[in-house]
Amino acid sequence: MPQYMLQFSYTADAWAALTTNPVDRSPGIAAVSKKLGGKFVSLHYTMGEYDGVGIVEAPDDTTAIALVLAVGAPGHLRHTKTTRLYTPAEMIGSLKKAQGAGYKAPQG
Repeated sequence: MPQYMLQFSYTADAWAALTTNPVDRSPGIAAVSKKLGGKFVSLHYTMGEYDGVGIVEAPDDTTAIALVLAVGAPGHLRHTKTTRLYTPAEMIGSLKKAQGAGYKAPQG
């Protein structure tokens, strides 16, 4: 199954709630992933532009989007970004397919 990187930032209210009641969010994400036909891989918190990153597997882009919508629906996320991840084998397949395509860059 394809993997997706789900980057997220919490709202100030979500951080306040988590600070008051620290809880591992992984089981909830895993349950929603399974219910929608995907699989939870991991959850990591980060420093920088995003507060965390989740990795999930989903059978298709529609399922991945549904997962992001379901997880964000309660309103505790300020910002999300979803990125489809490709294995080295998938990239090599794409590179081979692009070979000899003959597309030319614009010239001035």
